[in-house]
Amino acid sequence: MRYNESGYRYARRLTREIVISNPEQTVSLGAGHPIVYQSMITSDTLDTEACVQQTLDLAAVGCQLVRITAQTVRHAANLEHIARELRSRGCHVPLVADIHFKPEAAMEAVKWVEVVRVNPGNYADSKKFKTRDYTDEEYEEELARIEEKFAPLVEQCKNLKRALRIGTNHGSLSDRIMNRYGDTPLGMVESALEFARIARRLDFHNFKFSMKSSNPKVMIECYRLLVARLNELGADWNYPIHLGVTEAGDGEDGRVKSAIGIGALLCDGLGDTIRVSLTEDAPNEIPVCRDLLDQIPHLTQSAKEFDEAPLSFDPFEFSRRKSGELKLSGDISCGGDQTIRVLGTTDQYEAMPPRPDKPEVIQAEANYDTLTVHEIDPTSTFESPGEPALITVKDGVALPVITAFRLLASRLKAEGCEYPILLKDTLDPSVTLSSDIALLRSSVSLGSLLADGIGDAILVRNETASKKAVELAYTILQAAGCRSFKTDYVACPSCGRTLFNLQSVTARIKERTGHLTGVKIAIMGCIVNGPGEMADADFGYVGGAPGKINLYVGKQPVKFNIPEAEAVDRLVDLIRDHGKWKEPELVV
Repeated sequence: MRYNESGYRYARRLTREIVISNPEQTVSLGAGHPIVYQSMITSDTLDTEACVQQTLDLAAVGCQLVRITAQTVRHAANLEHIARELRSRGCHVPLVADIHFKPEAAMEAVKWVEVVRVNPGNYADSKKFKTRDYTDEEYEEELARIEEKFAPLVEQCKNLKRALRIGTNHGSLSDRIMNRYGDTPLGMVESALEFARIARRLDFHNFKFSMKSSNPKVMIECYRLLVARLNELGADWNYPIHLGVTEAGDGEDGRVKSAIGIGALLCDGLGDTIRVSLTEDAPNEIPVCRDLLDQIPHLTQSAKEFDEAPLSFDPFEFSRRKSGELKLSGDISCGGDQTIRVLGTTDQYEAMPPRPDKPEVIQAEANYDTLTVHEIDPTSTFESPGEPALITVKDGVALPVITAFRLLASRLKAEGCEYPILLKDTLDPSVTLSSDIALLRSSVSLGSLLADGIGDAILVRNETASKKAVELAYTILQAAGCRSFKTDYVACPSCGRTLFNLQSVTARIKERTGHLTGVKIAIMGCIVNGPGEMADADFGYVGGAPGKINLYVGKQPVKFNIPEAEAVDRLVDLIRDHGKWKEPELVV
């Protein structure tokens, strides 16, 4: 299976065009059009003025598509008033209705907005988490039932010249898909294809796909597999795709996680629209989208000719590259079964010295400038060092970082060499970047390679501030799911379904739990983003009703209707009861 032309040379995937339009504004996706960025408002959809103002705020910063939740027919009906008021104020940005569970809400929303987003995992199914075996005949009966519910929406989209987004979410799959495919990238892809086949049978093609996950590695695998399957199905299955890491969180963590998932796929040539989902005010997402897109030419353009080689990794299933263990300094080794190490330049090493007695502390674990590192040009004849060595790409090689290290890994595999690899975020450290741009470039380059399974140690040099560079290295490792040095948060970005203030609650939870290591906490505003989309979180804090919180262990709800004022304390108690709590160290 192939999802792009080359794993080394950038070429944007050519898709068919879909058109999102109203009488005053048209947004075209795919077919070589510029990548579009979008966001989602957080107001209650019944509050017309608040929704209008948030949409105006997003349009003012350049948002090109605005999504609004429509959880009931009543909410969907109010989209008429929101759209009318926006148009009367001269704002014609296309609107997207976000639908979960309620086909009747979709049928109302399609009258008033330009796009309807449906989740195949819950559009026609009420999830019961039941295990059963479906015969082929029973499975076909289920598909016929889905078509009966979905076809009317497709026909309305045709009649009204609307667009559809068929968007599956990791952990939010129907029982039917779960029982046949499991909670896997393949399950996500097949769930979307079921709905796409219905649309195609009705000769409707104005739709796009999305495959979102809070885990960048899963998200990357899903999109690659989706495009590979579309390629197998035929040239006329070239539908556009929307990229996003769902529930990425806030601050640096949310930006790094989004940059890894979205950036890796953009560098693969995939993607026609993007959203950076942050647990912050929605307008904050758009500058990050714009900055991230601006980095892709810098991360993909090659000035050097080279011969390609078979990729050393499976792009559809993560597996860490096999390497031999190598001692770096003191008790610190890399490669083999060792965790991925963080190296530093001399300045970084002195600013964040090694603390082998406290492996959870942010530190430069070895000094790159004093280590013996075998640096090579992977486009030239390979010369084996003849003994165990740390291998990296030589500075000054005129290749993008991702290309250079994929080529290095391939060359090592061809030679039967299992030397550990040191990843660098830049091969030209003389280039000076602002901290926000350095964060994005380093996250895309290193995160993409880590998601490929390549890398035994990393070195960040795009960030010029020594302490911040080492901290960024750890944040990238955690976001890529390679190493845990602090609490990992899966926090949804809020919407009109949210039952509490996500930003303030997330801040309170982080204040109480941010010192924990090896613990993942999901903070979800409602049941839609609750038990399914928490994916692999250890604990969940989920809005159950206004002012009431449900707590989860994994995907299992264990405490219900806790008053919001008590819920953070009860979450801490739950973590303590499961043996994952430790008291924060006192700062002297």
